[in-house]
Amino acid sequence: MESRMIRVRDVELHVGVTGSGPDVVVLSGGPGCVHYLERDDLAPRGHRAWFPEPRGVGRSGGGPHTMAEAIADLESIRAAVGVGSWIVVGHSWGSDLGVRYAVERPEAVTALVGVAGRGPQRDRTWTDAYEKGKGTEPAVEIAWDPGVHAALGESFTDWIHRPELWRSLAGCEVPMHFIAAADDIRPSWPLAQLAALVPHGRFSTVPGVPHDFWFTHPGVWTETITTACAG
Repeated sequence: MESRMIRVRDVELHVGVTGSGPDVVVLSGGPGCVHYLERDDLAPRGHRAWFPEPRGVGRSGGGPHTMAEAIADLESIRAAVGVGSWIVVGHSWGSDLGVRYAVERPEAVTALVGVAGRGPQRDRTWTDAYEKGKGTEPAVEIAWDPGVHAALGESFTDWIHRPELWRSLAGCEVPMHFIAAADDIRPSWPLAQLAALVPHGRFSTVPGVPHDFWFTHPGVWTETITTACAG
């Protein structure tokens, strides 16, 4: 894994890169977590994978920011490294950010692979199921920044309340493959709805794995995203 610091407007952001082939940008979850997917063995095979660490987190400079600023950072990184467009692979929060990225910058996103996201909703039954299952989830220690987490969470809520949200999703021509983990405590119905809504959507489920299967089943993770990116 090669490590780079890339100047983005007012700060330097850390970006890992590995492999060769078509370009993929990998977005980790949180929001506000360090880039826990930045490992050679978790990158999609046969691709050049980029791992940008979010502004204000880990090795990247800056601080709390909005989803719009996060997308602007991705676009600045893409331009700086000379990539015309790339596949976006997002896990958890990274899937949700990837959806907005595809809708607002479709010329930059070849396709989206969204794994175990929550979808653009704040549904009480979804949240109740998540809260009820918290104690059963495998423990994974990931460093995170509370300020970045709070700011992006607020920005997410603002985004999903936009009156034009569903029309913009239904009009997005970027191919989107949403993947659920069968043993995730987060209900998968929002991902299935998104797949049915977007013009080129697909929904599938990985059996026998929890939300963070990149940690518990790394081989399954790599095979899953490699197949999805190739598709």
